[in-house]
Amino acid sequence: MKNFNLTYKLLVASLVIVIFGCGYKLGELQTKTSLLPQSSIQGSPNPTTIQDKKNIDFALFWTAWDTIQKKFVDKKKIDPQKMYYGAIKGMVASLEDPYTFFLTPDENKQSKDDLGGRCKGIGAQLGLKEGRITVVAPLKASPAENAGIKSGDYINKVDDVSTSGWNLTQTVSKIRGVRGTQVALTLERNGKEFELEIIRDVIKVSSIDLSYEHKKDCTGECKPVAHLKLNQFGEQTNDEWDTAVDEIVVKWQNTEISGMVLDMRDNPGGYLDGSVYLAAEFLPMGKLVVKQESTAEESHNYVIERKGKLLNIPLVVLINKGSASAAEILAGALRDYKRAQLVGEKSFGKGSVQEALDLGKGAGLHVTVAKWILPKGDWINSKGIEPDVKIENKITDGNTLTRETDVQLDKAIELILK
Repeated sequence: MKNFNLTYKLLVASLVIVIFGCGYKLGELQTKTSLLPQSSIQGSPNPTTIQDKKNIDFALFWTAWDTIQKKFVDKKKIDPQKMYYGAIKGMVASLEDPYTFFLTPDENKQSKDDLGGRCKGIGAQLGLKEGRITVVAPLKASPAENAGIKSGDYINKVDDVSTSGWNLTQTVSKIRGVRGTQVALTLERNGKEFELEIIRDVIKVSSIDLSYEHKKDCTGECKPVAHLKLNQFGEQTNDEWDTAVDEIVVKWQNTEISGMVLDMRDNPGGYLDGSVYLAAEFLPMGKLVVKQESTAEESHNYVIERKGKLLNIPLVVLINKGSASAAEILAGALRDYKRAQLVGEKSFGKGSVQEALDLGKGAGLHVTVAKWILPKGDWINSKGIEPDVKIENKITDGNTLTRETDVQLDKAIELILK
């Protein structure tokens, strides 16, 4: 088993590098890796040395660089540092993998803030779907949700500038901004465009929301069901999870609840180790949770290595099209071992693993290093996971999901009480 203090796998949904309207993170199954050796970007690399090693003549690069310096009409726009970062971004972008990307120091800090639950923006998890910027999910009580943004909306323009051809990094930089400022989005839903103006705010992202819900048509004495909403797999998730689970365990042992609904709707993913840690709460020691396969390194099996506290509690898992990456690993493992029924809609479908590397000088690189496989051999990339019970929440335009309109949760509770 890899040392998770050094390496964490980061999963982000198949279209997603999640940005809470302010950062990148979604759906990325992430590996937070030990720092690479610090490197300096001061001065020019030695073209001769690079040519000897890679058989690449960098003369063309430096010719273009020098020509811009001499010829470009607006000398105020020539920023060597920005040009340098731009060159690296272009190199990485040539791989045509939306989950492999270079981060400037500011962008790298923002990415880490997101996974730590701290960010500024509109509170929307974004991704790429068929080359288009797509809302994976608005965060609960966020400016995005309050403005009426929904999962599946396409973002066609930001401040009246087309997003055609944009990557997630570009989108993030345009949408995030100072608290209290406004961003105008042109969205598309069901083939129709509409515009929204949203005020940016500080977004605090908690991993866990725990409540206790009753069956709506219950008469007489009815035990509630623990409803644990898992929003992401971030830096604080395991600690928040342990606190919530301890509370659930006491109520379960005292027969105060009938079971548990694990709600991973609109969960974009995050750290791979989190999915393994949480799976251990429900599955026996030694069970395979996920297999990582790579052509660049040895394949690795992630198995349960701790004793869970909820091994026997009746369990139903809620998923939808915003459930991605690490959320799909956890849901898929529970499905494969028949530990829980899945209710809701087909999940997002992201099956790749990224490493988040610090390159030095504050810059970072997220690089796709592997694909992940569920215990029974299923690779769900671009396919998603089909629920055992398919049911869709019907929300009319302009309204948000409430307990009264949440038929998916109603079905989950119904299955537990059977």
